[in-house]
Amino acid sequence: MAQTAQEVLKWIQDDDIQMIDLKFIDMPGIWQHLTVHRSQIEDESFTDGVAFDGSSIRGWKAINESDMMMVPDPKTAWMDPFMKEPTLSLICSIKEPRTGEDYDRCPRVIAKKALEYLQSSGIGDTAYFGPEAEFFIFEDVRFDQTENSSFYFVDSVEGRWNTGSDEEGGNLGYKPSYKGGYFPVAPTDTLQDIRTEMLLTMAKCGVPIEKHHHEVATGGQCELGVRFAELIQAADYLMTYKYCVKNVAKKYGKTVTFMPKPLFNDNGSGMHTHQSIWSGGEPKFAGDQYAGLSQTALYYIGGILKHAPAILAFSNPSTNSYKRLVPGFEAPVNLAYSQGNRSASVRIPLSGDSPKAKRLEFRCPDATANPYLAFAAMLCAGIDGIKNEIDPGDPLDVDIYDLTPEELSKIPSTPGSLLDALNALEADHEFLTTGGVFTEDFITNWIEFKLDNEVNPMRLRPHPYEVALYYDA
Repeated sequence: MAQTAQEVLKWIQDDDIQMIDLKFIDMPGIWQHLTVHRSQIEDESFTDGVAFDGSSIRGWKAINESDMMMVPDPKTAWMDPFMKEPTLSLICSIKEPRTGEDYDRCPRVIAKKALEYLQSSGIGDTAYFGPEAEFFIFEDVRFDQTENSSFYFVDSVEGRWNTGSDEEGGNLGYKPSYKGGYFPVAPTDTLQDIRTEMLLTMAKCGVPIEKHHHEVATGGQCELGVRFAELIQAADYLMTYKYCVKNVAKKYGKTVTFMPKPLFNDNGSGMHTHQSIWSGGEPKFAGDQYAGLSQTALYYIGGILKHAPAILAFSNPSTNSYKRLVPGFEAPVNLAYSQGNRSASVRIPLSGDSPKAKRLEFRCPDATANPYLAFAAMLCAGIDGIKNEIDPGDPLDVDIYDLTPEELSKIPSTPGSLLDALNALEADHEFLTTGGVFTEDFITNWIEFKLDNEVNPMRLRPHPYEVALYYDA
């Protein structure tokens, strides 16, 4: 893979690549792109950027100040496997053309600032993140929302609800049961080949791959495993992951969603996020405290737990996110830590004795998150915990289902809705603005965007289940 601008330019020249695809992430977390001819890319493009109109990008510039610059990162270069004409892909950050400064509403710039804040704090020089994004593969999705109707419909050949269907030209059975989709072999697992192609396609795009498997839910829930990476690179990899998964699925005539809760009454899709801090090539989270962690790691956990309600405004940023985070199920709604309890929001993986493997796993996030923002928010919370020596309290090493209601009431819980998380962010965000990682402008803009485009529109609309409940009132 290329590492420098000169290497990218040589690659373009040597392979006679005509088209260059410049990808960048908008504020909510969706990749956008602009494809340019090779004549538009030169050495200065990797420092000064390539001009584009940013006025129509969600959450960004007004029309009277629309000119922006995309600055390609040469380390992100790969040949796009889904385009007919050989096309080189580059991931970009955004720069202000008037000042030459990084644009402070660009999520990738915010992630960069989080890493710089870590380094300036003296705590460490590298933050590793390892997201585990789950998703569903469906054969069919239909939805609509009008003034007098509302519906959605998803379908999968694997769906347990299809055991009585005659639309397959003879029903063969082999449908994973509800909550019974974890690790069955073929023919119950029908998605082996598509997952393999997804994984190997990601590898061609530079993502370090590990494994793939069927997940717990019926109806095609899956997960691909990739290696951890430095914060910005991990977010780049996650966006490449989603791009490859969706486009390989489309090739097979299928569709993918990373929605946390597309199915009622079965497991949702999360994005458990492993993280650790290193300094000078040495792990900072290994020690002689609980579960082999260092005191630094415990303070980091303290910061995550203290600020979790605000973090969730970025790590679980959809109204649908809170259909997954519901008390009483296996969802990680308890703001506590444990080396074994999967209902705790922070888990310490049983990773053996190697100091290099010591890390924590924040289990709340889901893949509707913009990864640059979510990872930056987690890191800022952890740094705040270390700087202020925030005690995470005692670990939750009991079966949560054995606790009495009185005992359970003493354990803080995650917010119950996106509105609650946004209110928490409004009340608690100094840990994000310290060090200049997030700006007050960005946080205010984020809250207003979410309220205006997601929370309030959802509150205004009748829900189909409400009609079933109340029509005969």
